[in-house]
Amino acid sequence: MQLNLMDYEFLISDLNLKKSQKAIGTDKGLAKIGDGIINLAYSVAKSTYLTKNSINENIVRTGKKVGKIVLEAALKNANMKHFAKRRANAHDFADTVEALIAYVWLSERMTLKEIINFIVDNLSGDLYNRNEEIENATIAFTKLLIYIKKFLPEK
Repeated sequence: MQLNLMDYEFLISDLNLKKSQKAIGTDKGLAKIGDGIINLAYSVAKSTYLTKNSINENIVRTGKKVGKIVLEAALKNANMKHFAKRRANAHDFADTVEALIAYVWLSERMTLKEIINFIVDNLSGDLYNRNEEIENATIAFTKLLIYIKKFLPEK
């Protein structure tokens, strides 16, 4: 196998052969990659949003892990539970979201910058208020999942 080091699609070549929603959504390795992508994307998106909306024009940098409650709700809101394994719990649903985001990134359907910008464009409200942040992050990730459906297998 010839590897182009600037192209990571070879990491999902086996999944592309199966073209199965379940195969992609339940892949533990993809979930681990997606965990890093989602946390980095959300940290940069939240930092960007807070900086753009800063009253005193301060630059805000924050590192934020996206909780399983947010990702589980987003998957359910986007009507994409069928990508997850049967009898899935909140952790399994979060892993499914992470796997889907990793698949879309590895297949070069969205760049990290596009993912970040999508989240920034869909954030709103007071992200310093934890409950409001959870609600608004859930909305942003729901919209992201709905958007990426077109890049995923139909069955």
